[in-house]
Amino acid sequence: MSKPPLTLIPAQIASAADYEAFAREHLDASAWAYLNSASADGLTAHDNLVAFSRLRLRSRVLRPMHNAHTQLTLNGIGCDHPILIAPTAYHALAHPDGERATALAAAATHTPMVVSAQSGTQIEELAQSAHPPQLWFQLYPQARREDTLALARRAQAAGARALMLTVDAPVNGIRNAEQRAEFSLPAHVRPVHLDGLPALPSHPASPGGSPLFSTGLLDSAPTWDDILWLREQVDLPLWLKGIMDPDDAVRAADSRIDGIVVSNHGGRCLDTVPATISALPAIAAALDGRIPILLDGGIRRGTDILKALALGAQAVMIGRPVLHALAVAGAQGVAHLIQILRAELEVAMALTGCATLKEVDEGVLWNAALGHDSR
Repeated sequence: MSKPPLTLIPAQIASAADYEAFAREHLDASAWAYLNSASADGLTAHDNLVAFSRLRLRSRVLRPMHNAHTQLTLNGIGCDHPILIAPTAYHALAHPDGERATALAAAATHTPMVVSAQSGTQIEELAQSAHPPQLWFQLYPQARREDTLALARRAQAAGARALMLTVDAPVNGIRNAEQRAEFSLPAHVRPVHLDGLPALPSHPASPGGSPLFSTGLLDSAPTWDDILWLREQVDLPLWLKGIMDPDDAVRAADSRIDGIVVSNHGGRCLDTVPATISALPAIAAALDGRIPILLDGGIRRGTDILKALALGAQAVMIGRPVLHALAVAGAQGVAHLIQILRAELEVAMALTGCATLKEVDEGVLWNAALGHDSR
């Protein structure tokens, strides 16, 4: 059984990593396996973390910092800082209040929250709370186009400011840790936005036959034609989440997509793909500013955020750390986590001489070959 969340945050919690350590003590093995595990051997999930540690920052002194701030605009939407809460499923596995607690923290910290299609709380409820956050909505392509469109229009009617279509998971990755923990959803947790929608059509694999390709599960997998169709149907900004290749990024821009998320699904789909921060520079170069870029995967420090911005992202999304903080201390924990990351980012900006996000570029990174860059 999971432990009840804390009412006071211990002084020992000073970073995102501290929340992870406490969360492991609070969650039972099954919930932990679902919320924190990765695909196969977890190599990509691990590399998401360590790839940031391979990048070094270039400190600068005596730079003007008057009127410093972290404000930015995404698709015409103003944000106080470059942090979004990533779409993650089933927050009730971490805390009894589920997405309601996360939304409360998002509102308190002025953090946009991307509501998962597999949320256990309806977006309408989150939007009607006393102090609603800025809500975006994540979509998974459904077997029938009309069902995908119905979800998009439902989100728009509820007040969502943007749609984020996850395109890198036509099937789940190989989740060995979940298998070993024999994870299954508790009876009280379900993806409420999918109520009444048909499951993806499939049939059992034949004995000795192809374990996936013979099931028909991929027959309704989305293609670029589906993206073009959806782009024509919806008025909200439409983002694609799960882009890891420059050619796909350019095709997204050519398809009038409003923005992309460089993401490998937190290492939960295909193991051994690169870390997102490693994939980012080539994608940013290929897009050359045509559409904005978000990045998720491995963000644990404000310095990680600064590095992502330096390499071409406009903002980042935080996934697992939000769930860790939620498990430990509910809304209070998530708000505390966001404030920690914001403080770390602002300190990193000050010590690299960047008063605004517009001043953050590759010049904040130490170039190992030259000792420094030419800025």
